[in-house]
Amino acid sequence: MNILVTGACGQLGNEMQLQAIRYPQYKWLFTDVVACSGTGSSGEAGTEADAARPAVTPLDITDRDAVNRFVRENDVDVIVNCAAYTAVDRAEGDREKAFLLNATAPGYLAEAVNACGGKLIQISTDYVFDGTNHTPYTEEEPTCPASVYGSTKLAGEEAVRAANPTALIIRTAWLYSRFGNNFVKTMLRLGREKSSLGVIFDQIGTPTYARDLAAAIMCAIDKGIQPGIYHFSNEGVISWFDFTKAIHRIAGITTCDVRPLHTSEYPTPAARPHYSVLDKSKFKQAYGFHIPYWEESLRQCISELES
Repeated sequence: MNILVTGACGQLGNEMQLQAIRYPQYKWLFTDVVACSGTGSSGEAGTEADAARPAVTPLDITDRDAVNRFVRENDVDVIVNCAAYTAVDRAEGDREKAFLLNATAPGYLAEAVNACGGKLIQISTDYVFDGTNHTPYTEEEPTCPASVYGSTKLAGEEAVRAANPTALIIRTAWLYSRFGNNFVKTMLRLGREKSSLGVIFDQIGTPTYARDLAAAIMCAIDKGIQPGIYHFSNEGVISWFDFTKAIHRIAGITTCDVRPLHTSEYPTPAARPHYSVLDKSKFKQAYGFHIPYWEESLRQCISELES
């Protein structure tokens, strides 16, 4: 099986590179808009596993002809699309580029792999919901994005399903890892730099360790990709405020006073869902995958960052 991973220099893409080492029976192809090194998108010091990772080659997934040619010439069976425009606030003023990366490009990937009889795994987001629920969102809940980012990701879901009915769409939330820029790394840095910090307490969700998501993707590939929309995050429920307190507690940061803030006290260009807990029952039933509790995975990630 030939597996193409796009967006290989991002958080999830880097974790998929590490998964590739564990699955040598597959032929792996890693691409991004530019080539990146084996140390991650933000230049972290590499481990032995990092050094063993395959090369990343350039591919512009917004170029329809280039996508079709690459997929055809490499006999791609499965595409895992980890590429996306994820600058949520910037997207409010950059809708055209966000739509190109989040909607148009996934459609091209789905179309290209479908022409070869292959399948696509598209990564989507909790932002397709407006966050007004008070119980975990199932895949059947009506979508109602409240931001440009959310609306372009929803358009990407629709484009993928139209071009390739066999596609697997995985919605996730609050993604973090030791790679790139993310909430966990930011709170670790700020906790050591500042004596006090205000963090939103009235937005509720569940963090997702990118390594767990990458493992779930490999489980789906191994057991046979089932088409449709599925939800995936770690288990449990928490606010950004409580998540920050846990990050500092696990990392041993005691000199920073973390204060709760209302969303209204920290206005942003893009609206965030106040409640975006995802129901993972469908994924667990389909693939028999054990999803770790968020704190277990957070401890693993911080341990790697600290070492």
